[in-house]
Amino acid sequence: MDTRQIFETVSMIEEQNLDIRTITMGIALLDCIDSSSGKATRKIYEKIVRSAEKLVQTGRQIESEFGIPIINKRISVTPIALLLGAAEDLDPESETSGPVAYALALDRAAKELGVNFVGGFSALAHKGCNQGDTLLLNAIPRALAATEFVCSSVNVGSTAAGINMDAVRRLGEVIKETAALTAHIGSIGCAKFVAFANAVEDNPFMAGAFHGVGEAECVINVGVSGPGVVKRAIEKVRGEPFDVLAETIKKTAFKVTRMGQLVGLEASRRLGVPFGIVDLSLAPTPAVGDSVAGILEEMGLESVGTHGTTAALALLNDAVKKGGVMACSHVGGLSGAFIPVSEDAGMIAAVERGALDLNKLEAMTAVCSVGLDMFVVPGDTPAETISAIIADEAAIGVINHKTTAVRVIPAAGAKVGDHVEFGGLLGHAPVMPVSKYGSVDFIKRGGRIPAPIHSFKN
Repeated sequence: MDTRQIFETVSMIEEQNLDIRTITMGIALLDCIDSSSGKATRKIYEKIVRSAEKLVQTGRQIESEFGIPIINKRISVTPIALLLGAAEDLDPESETSGPVAYALALDRAAKELGVNFVGGFSALAHKGCNQGDTLLLNAIPRALAATEFVCSSVNVGSTAAGINMDAVRRLGEVIKETAALTAHIGSIGCAKFVAFANAVEDNPFMAGAFHGVGEAECVINVGVSGPGVVKRAIEKVRGEPFDVLAETIKKTAFKVTRMGQLVGLEASRRLGVPFGIVDLSLAPTPAVGDSVAGILEEMGLESVGTHGTTAALALLNDAVKKGGVMACSHVGGLSGAFIPVSEDAGMIAAVERGALDLNKLEAMTAVCSVGLDMFVVPGDTPAETISAIIADEAAIGVINHKTTAVRVIPAAGAKVGDHVEFGGLLGHAPVMPVSKYGSVDFIKRGGRIPAPIHSFKN
């Protein structure tokens, strides 16, 4: 190996916050379907514990032997709504024989294994809701309030199907209910829920991870993150043309992805589980120097949110993906750049100085890797307004044939200008204003927004 490359990698890890953000094991639960909810939840717990028994231990061994930080060890499972419809003894209100019992089984497994999160208390409702979907949607607030490590998501739209506005309307209410039930801890339950359009089946990042029905029985997906590495690289080409800037980002993303592939293949070999994908997502943290906003400002913007921000983010996202696909044959998930407010020190500062608002954030989601992420709005924001925010974001995804998502926290009791603290990787966030004009009659229409004309490709 080239000595210079070794020292370069060490510098990336020690000085620039380069890490493997997560090793996520996807586990299929379709064989746990049972007409008895008690038997189903027991099967779920036992299969997860059996399949992921050595996940955390293996991650720690790789971390120690290779000197590469692996921040999270996680699990994603088959969307639980697919299992709920078969249970004949479900009591929707019961925590022992209802949908919440399935979430509690996931939580027990997470605690037993020592993983950070389990994703998959989810439903795929982009064209309509079946019995299992409806049961799960109604149970989300209680499930997220009763568990510590469970994450939930609902896919409400796709380019092929359009947008299920009945589900969108219900999710506004669900998010408000979740905020109320977890009000004593900053409404943090909402931070564990994502509304998607065009959700992907191999996403290793929470809170939106689930194991798709097209996936193998068990698989290892790796999520790599390195905003600090990219920022340091482009500091060296300050003032150079955009062609040079894009090439620099692409080469840096190549190196980062290769490290992710190394860890993924090694974990796959040791666990005896197929390797899935590397998700090269520039996922920021509240740590200084680990900010996507910092990358955009290094490109020449005085502050994120000013004119030119969307163009800068588009360049970054595209160059990251080009570097990733050259480095690894199996790049997937949500690869690109995340723009969560609470998890990015630069984004927080931009909101505080008045340079970044929800309108500009929404525009940025047209070119980022996901969507409106980890932002806080006043606790008295109407459910219909939250539904309308989800509808807008879903429309961007459906029309542009990309994944979009909303993770919004209407923090109970919080007002514009307040700060809400979440801790850890979730960080903290200023409360952002929403439009003073309502969307009630629009959301009440219900039904389905048809798929766009370009969906009819065959």
